Amino acid sequence: MLRGIFFDLDDTLVDQQSAASAAVVEWAAGHGVTDDLVSERWASISETHYARYQRREISFTEQRRARVREFLSLQVADDEADTIFAGYLVRYEAGWAAFDDAVPALRRARAAGLTVAVFTNGYEEQQRLKLTRLGLIDEIDLLIASSVLPAGKPDPRAFRSALDIIGVKADEALMVGDSLEKDIFGAVGAGINAVLVDRYGTHPTADVPRVSNLDELMF
Repeated sequence: MLRGIFFDLDDTLVDQQSAASAAVVEWAAGHGVTDDLVSERWASISETHYARYQRREISFTEQRRARVREFLSLQVADDEADTIFAGYLVRYEAGWAAFDDAVPALRRARAAGLTVAVFTNGYEEQQRLKLTRLGLIDEIDLLIASSVLPAGKPDPRAFRSALDIIGVKADEALMVGDSLEKDIFGAVGAGINAVLVDRYGTHPTADVPRVSNLDELMF
């Protein structure tokens, strides 16, 4: 019997990709970077250094500094790197927007009697701010961020910790997310059923339960 549901946040409930892309194009232009691959390069660099943070090799602040230094090819002091990153951050936060199907899906899950948790690899403070600004915080029961867990998704320890937090067994939970590796394979590896949210048809051949939007979810 299904008792609890985990929703990933970025690019599942919230259009993080669009916010990041628009922000970095404007921010980078201010630093003289205007090539056609700005968004792709920033995303790749961000993924690399955020993974280092997820492995606890560097701090959350240090991964931000590393992204600035690599992307802009700068060797700057920490305080200057922080100032430069702040220019990106203010633009990124201004672009936050929830997908239209986010609130209805969360409400349907709660109406079905499920414990509803957002389970994110993001930093707890930033993700709580995001949920609050977008009016999603009151639509969920819990926010579970990997920054307060022993590890991040797809590590089985992250999923086991999340199950303990919401108080359900693996076979009583469902993971809903956009990342095949982190959300789906990670959940399945921990014995949790999972549904891939493939909004852009990125994984047409993936042999997993899949929906193209949250309206298609069945509880």
